[in-house]
Amino acid sequence: MAASPAYGEDKGGSSSLGEPEYGHDPASGGIFSSDYKRHDDLKEMLDSNKDSLKLEAMKRIVAMIARGKNASDLFPAVVKNVACKNIEVKKLVYVYLVRYAEEQQDLALLSISTFQRGLKDPNQLIRASALRVLSSIRVPIIVPIMMLAIKEAASDMSPYVRKTAAHAIPKLYSLDSDQKDQLIEVIEKLLADKTTLVAGSVVMAFEEVCPERIDLIHKNYRKLCNLLIDVEEWGQVVIINMLTRYARTQFLSPNQNESLLEESTEKAFYGSEEEDAKDAKAEAAPLAKRKPYVMDPDHRLLLRNTKPLLQSRNAAVVMAVAQLYFHLAPKAEVGVIAKALVRLLRSHSEVQYVVLQNVATMSIKRRGMFEPYLKSFYIRSTDPTQIKILKLEVLTNLANETNISTILREFQTYIRSMDKDFVAATIQAIGRCATNIGKVRDTCLNGLVQLLSNRDELVVAESVVVIKKLLQMQPAQHSEIIKHMAKLTDNIQVPMARASILWLIGEYCEHVPKIAPDVLRKMAKSFTNEEDIVKLQVINLAAKLYLTNSKQSKLLTQYVLNLAKYDQNYDIRDRARFIRQLIVPTEKSGALNKYAKKLFLAQKPAPILESSFKDRDHFQLGSLSHLLNAKAVGYQELPDWPDEAPDPSVRNVEVPEWTKCTSREKRKEKVEKPFYSDSEGESGPTESADSEPESVSEESGSSSSSSSSSSSSEEEEEEEDEEEGSGEQSEDKEEEEERPKRKEKEGSRKAAPGSPSEEEEEDGVKKTKKKKASQGRKGRTETSSEEASASESSSSDSESGSEAEAKRRKAPPSSRAGPKEISLLDLDDFTPPPPQPIPSSSIVSTSLVTDLEGLTLTDTSLAPALLSPGLGAMRTYELLHRMAGEGLSVEYCFSRRPFPGDPHMVAVQIHISNNTDAEVKNLRVSEPKLLSGMRIQEFPEIEHLAPGDTASVVMGIDFCDSTQAANFQLCTHTRHFYVSIQPPVGELMAPVFMSENEFKKEQGKLTGMSEITEKLTLPEKCRSDHAIVQQVTLAANVGRVPCGAANEYRFAAKTMTSGSLVLITLERREGAAAQLTVNSEKMVIGTMLVKDIVQALAQ
Repeated sequence: MAASPAYGEDKGGSSSLGEPEYGHDPASGGIFSSDYKRHDDLKEMLDSNKDSLKLEAMKRIVAMIARGKNASDLFPAVVKNVACKNIEVKKLVYVYLVRYAEEQQDLALLSISTFQRGLKDPNQLIRASALRVLSSIRVPIIVPIMMLAIKEAASDMSPYVRKTAAHAIPKLYSLDSDQKDQLIEVIEKLLADKTTLVAGSVVMAFEEVCPERIDLIHKNYRKLCNLLIDVEEWGQVVIINMLTRYARTQFLSPNQNESLLEESTEKAFYGSEEEDAKDAKAEAAPLAKRKPYVMDPDHRLLLRNTKPLLQSRNAAVVMAVAQLYFHLAPKAEVGVIAKALVRLLRSHSEVQYVVLQNVATMSIKRRGMFEPYLKSFYIRSTDPTQIKILKLEVLTNLANETNISTILREFQTYIRSMDKDFVAATIQAIGRCATNIGKVRDTCLNGLVQLLSNRDELVVAESVVVIKKLLQMQPAQHSEIIKHMAKLTDNIQVPMARASILWLIGEYCEHVPKIAPDVLRKMAKSFTNEEDIVKLQVINLAAKLYLTNSKQSKLLTQYVLNLAKYDQNYDIRDRARFIRQLIVPTEKSGALNKYAKKLFLAQKPAPILESSFKDRDHFQLGSLSHLLNAKAVGYQELPDWPDEAPDPSVRNVEVPEWTKCTSREKRKEKVEKPFYSDSEGESGPTESADSEPESVSEESGSSSSSSSSSSSSEEEEEEEDEEEGSGEQSEDKEEEEERPKRKEKEGSRKAAPGSPSEEEEEDGVKKTKKKKASQGRKGRTETSSEEASASESSSSDSESGSEAEAKRRKAPPSSRAGPKEISLLDLDDFTPPPPQPIPSSSIVSTSLVTDLEGLTLTDTSLAPALLSPGLGAMRTYELLHRMAGEGLSVEYCFSRRPFPGDPHMVAVQIHISNNTDAEVKNLRVSEPKLLSGMRIQEFPEIEHLAPGDTASVVMGIDFCDSTQAANFQLCTHTRHFYVSIQPPVGELMAPVFMSENEFKKEQGKLTGMSEITEKLTLPEKCRSDHAIVQQVTLAANVGRVPCGAANEYRFAAKTMTSGSLVLITLERREGAAAQLTVNSEKMVIGTMLVKDIVQALAQ
């Protein structure tokens, strides 16, 4: 049942885990490969007449899909069962079809009539699944059928089917955008739906298909606001984002009149006494325009109904509400989001990263909002670097005169961190605090100057760059600092820092007239060895000194310009020529010579140190575009506030005539029905009108759904897991029986308002009793069937396990040694990829050797490969069996020698034997099918291979540090054989030789997630030093590292493609106990290597 992952397999030929691909011609001998009978047991079960077998087969297939295995070759067998009567089988068939309908379109189209019948099925889950499969077949021919299906489903009784219809709308739109007008009609109909299950999905469809059609939202705005709290979490996110944009187009900005209100009150107060009537009238006109802001009730409704969602468990919902408040709420109310966002900082690092990005933007405009939570942004030693830098950004934004001393004390501790990027960011943050808050500028500058004596060169370099920016603000006062920095040119080697010092000395050379020429003299000596950025600043310094102090520096300047004239970099050559013409007067130099001083020594404005988040707030917060600071595909701009409020009456819903005659008690009952009376009470009458459908014919269906709206979401979840046709039919019958009853009740309610509620309660009790009884029966039968199926599957698993074991015993050692393909997604389910050395005890028996001799290898090849697994012994794997290859047999081994020509490639030695009576010609490799990044270097073509002869060639494969197989064709003059080479993880590396100290230093860098530890028990025969080293080096191509401790073994290697270090430590404990540790930044390789070495040592 094993199958290779879907992404690693071409449709042409599939290879199961661990087996090479064979020719697909039945005559080629492929019948002996396990591939030929793959999934045969499942196909038989699906063809049987027993529903229990079909159900078991479908469960196993869906489980395969869930594990990432490819089950596409079962499509014909599964699709036949789409018309199965058993509801459980049918559900699972639809689950399978949704996954593979797009890949196998032709076969899916053959069953289209069955899907159409499924749309009429009494069970809502089958109707929904049929629609989902239909919309997954991406073929333009069936667009009209899909359109009809969506229209029908949009009017379905079940909210779950209507939700599925909403999901199908964007799929159809992406397939055929010409259907937009018809789809908008369906969206309009679904937007009027009152169930929480549908709301999120239809708004998503609206956003995908017609986000510009805001007129569709007007009538549904209040209903969406009131339903919001009960919609599922991802629906809430979509609705909140849509309503944010809607509110920006329909309401006035709540913050526009704040400053104007203060002015207008003062003017009105003083103007009434001092000025005459004319002036009073003149004042009144602008005041009338600037009338106090009154918030629209609908605007308030949105803010009030979203506020409780700040307590949601879902970080995306909290973030959506936070951005809504930031963009829509009055300044005085925005503060409520701060506490919720700070709560999210206790979540995973990914969530922290996104939240901090948004907090950094908010804290620039609304600093006061986060000041009470300053300590929440202090940096922990366990934070990743990017989160540390974002927290620094927030702390710097929040810095003011009252808290700056606390923040600077915090920064002082950060500078001692081991994380160099973080230290550099801290120094920049200190610089920003110094520019923003004048009173601490000198303190910061002195602190940075002290850092210049730090032992770490990167700290010094960053300090120099920041000091340079600070000195530009008041250079005259700080000539001592400039002198101190001039002395650093001997020690600092970081190019950016050297360039900054030279620029400072050149710019303020009049403050240090004695030191500047000496610095130029030193730099002239080392000019040729400097980086380009430094050379350019040396030329600038020379030019400035020539203009201010030509007496001392004339010859030096000419010397530097002559060196630059012949520099390798054309920028430097051009700059030297330009400056020579500009500062050294000649006949050709022209008029610019007079202005040289003005050009070079002009006053330069001090740089403004700003936050990188300053201009990000034009993107909607919480969006991908805001995170990337670039407009992402599909991003919709946040509209500007309107100058005048649009007509609010568009959101009023007309009350149909027949509802106006209802008694006051009925209205009261409607208003008191919802749980959230605060949010819905305000728009009670409109909501009741809103919830009434357009026509009497629809009334029965909608009222039935609204009567069970409070429990609809729970019911849907139950039904999704365990819904049966009979249950659905009985419910439908009950619905039909209740329709006339409801109409009678409504009539009696008009006559006697007290009685109907009692009837309704009794009716409700009966109904719930019926439901519970049916669900109980259903639950019992299902649990028993599930237990039975579980026992069946476990027994079948054990049987298949024993069969597999038996097969493995019979199988030839070379095929047993074949490497198994591993899905990199399933870290937990690893089967050890490389073949393990077979212990000599299992091979020595002569009967087994003779058995194997007939099947696979000759005695000679068996002996060196398996009977003597010494330290230098290489394992041999079979590439092409002589029966599959029509007499041509091919084996390969990993020689562990560097491949000539490309150090990133793994050298694979290939032995080709011609066991036929005829000569084989033109042996070559062709049509390699490789995953992205992989490369292959074919061996030179073998022109002739005589009968009985063998040839040995070497080919190189760059596996890109992955255990995925390299697939290619082995061609002769007459035939093509599909083969694949899959490396054990231990062959993807080359040994590295290092000292014990180097090993410890590198191991210290690779801790945390880069370290995998496993405890194991060593068998008796594997406790000697020789045996342990032999087994580890056999499992992986690693080099031994010398070690002082007697009970410790160390090995080192680096991966072939990326050169990432792989460090292995085996520590023996008391008795037979041991601990294996692998350190590598390639976590997948590390995990697989641990399993291989443990298995090798256990043998």
